[in-house]
Amino acid sequence: MSNSIKLPKKLMLLGSGELGKEFVIAAQRLGNYVIAVDRYANAPAMQVADCAEVISMLSAEDLEAVVTKHQPDLIIPEIEAIRTEKLLEFEQRGITVIPTAAATNYTMNRDRIRELAHKELGIRTAKYGYAVTLDELIAISDEIGFPNVVKPVMSSSGKGQSVVANKDEVEQAWNYAIANSRGDSQKLIVEEFINFEIEITLLTIKQWNAPTIFCSPIGHRQERGDYQESWQPAAISEDKILQSQEIARKVTDALGGAGTFGVEFFITKDEVIFSELSPRPHDTGMVTLISQNLNEFELHLRAVLGLPIPDIEQLGPSASAVILASEQSDSIAFVGVAEALAQKDVDIRLFGKPSAHPYRRMGVALAKAENVQQAREKATTAAKKVKIISS
Repeated sequence: MSNSIKLPKKLMLLGSGELGKEFVIAAQRLGNYVIAVDRYANAPAMQVADCAEVISMLSAEDLEAVVTKHQPDLIIPEIEAIRTEKLLEFEQRGITVIPTAAATNYTMNRDRIRELAHKELGIRTAKYGYAVTLDELIAISDEIGFPNVVKPVMSSSGKGQSVVANKDEVEQAWNYAIANSRGDSQKLIVEEFINFEIEITLLTIKQWNAPTIFCSPIGHRQERGDYQESWQPAAISEDKILQSQEIARKVTDALGGAGTFGVEFFITKDEVIFSELSPRPHDTGMVTLISQNLNEFELHLRAVLGLPIPDIEQLGPSASAVILASEQSDSIAFVGVAEALAQKDVDIRLFGKPSAHPYRRMGVALAKAENVQQAREKATTAAKKVKIISS
């Protein structure tokens, strides 16, 4: 197989955040040429790519212009807010879209992937409904019951998500979700609140010409719909790991293509419940930068290029904790990095985002330890030592 794959490839990344940055680093290590595209200049992945383009990815004209200019071999979306029907056109012209144009279109909106899992594949999901007006949201919330979870069908990194305890909080949830909705959609999804024991991400690596493989499950904790910390391995039974793998394989087989998929599950005392899916590396998977011999970005690259993945080795109890901004600033600096790195088996990644605002993820602390609890404590302690100041 290796003799038939020629490198370098020309890769176009649509969305250039911190996950894209790590993917570009992996791609560059194998000599590939990367064009990083985003809606603002100096995005993290642009800082390590061969060249950068600033466009609106919701504009078909802008997408057409940038693809015509660069003629990439592969288009690799990193965010949800893209004019996905344009990707189908590019695929029809012979450009590989990762994982496929159809899969990207499916997964850009939470409603489509939920319908696929629940209605077409018969997979257990949380009960759900949709609303495009406040009155509809009130009605569907009553039907599903309280507490429930309200989210935009299209958003980035869990933004706009809230747990609604009672009828009095519905309007506030509506306003928050609409304010954080990405793209053209003003459609919200309301979900049954699942009383789970643990929430996991199962990184699922779908290959062009080899079997689908899995990373060890990653546990994670969220606030405001955004991940705060993750750890690997997650403490769930072998039976539930096998159930989650079976569901992940079923959904990714239906979507097709190749690459790393972040498949999220609620694990309850008795059930494995499908939650969401991202057709790309997952933010909770940043723990793999310290926990595995091949991180999720290297796995994504190998899968999309058709390179072999002989073994994924989990290197022991590991954790990640986010470094968040607390204030608005267009001129930022970091202090406390030396103190954070003074601990054994701790690493820090600063993303290089050009501006900060409250709760914006600016970096991540990574840690290994003798057990998961110690790793989580080390990562959280290290993250808290790093402070963001105006430079």
